[in-house]
Amino acid sequence: MLDTQVTKASPSLLYMVKQVELVVRSHLDDLVRPSGITALQYTALTVLERHDGLSAAQLARDSFVTAQSIADLVRSLETRGLVRRERNPKNRRELLILLTEEGRALLAQHEGPVRELEERMVRDLTAHQTEQFRQALTTAWHALS
Repeated sequence: MLDTQVTKASPSLLYMVKQVELVVRSHLDDLVRPSGITALQYTALTVLERHDGLSAAQLARDSFVTAQSIADLVRSLETRGLVRRERNPKNRRELLILLTEEGRALLAQHEGPVRELEERMVRDLTAHQTEQFRQALTTAWHALS
């Protein structure tokens, strides 16, 4: 007798990573919207918090946006007083983007809720599984970079 059940293939890892990214972005947008910024702007601010004084090209790469869209993003953050631009002393033609105290204050305001979102994402994982997940994502990122 033939088995008439159709076995569905598991979704690809690429699809699953994209699903996680989209749901994280949606929740992050909800968290930061009251501050008048987007998840992409928040991401750029967190990049500057870790590596202050980046060029626009570096910030675009590290924030996962195109070089074309980073100009509008930075202009918007600068208008809000969250970042400032100044000449690179090593290359006067280049402008560096720096986080302002207002930008740091905004990040501090969202630190707890963002940490809670991350904890919610991994709440059904053990601490060891969470670290393995972090390492697996890092390894995957390096493989494609």
